[in-house]
Amino acid sequence: MRIAYRAETLIDAHLVKDALERADIPAFVSGEYLTGAVGQLPALDYVAVLVPETSLPAAEAVVREVERDLQEARLAISEADEDPDAPLPAFG
Repeated sequence: MRIAYRAETLIDAHLVKDALERADIPAFVSGEYLTGAVGQLPALDYVAVLVPETSLPAAEAVVREVERDLQEARLAISEADEDPDAPLPAFG
């Protein structure tokens, strides 16, 4: 198994894992139970999404897409925080 994604949060890891599985790429979240041991510290370097080595090239494309969607969502949320009366965009 190879690391396809190092997660900032456990939720991000599961979003990536779910996207990979929808693309018929087997995926496993590693280190998710370690997050309880570190408390409020970020999960970075503790939580990763693993895929079989032969699936890594295909997984990289899926991971890039999910990362782009996460970045867009975080940007929209930060913009909404600046203007609380603005409607939140719909994500698909």
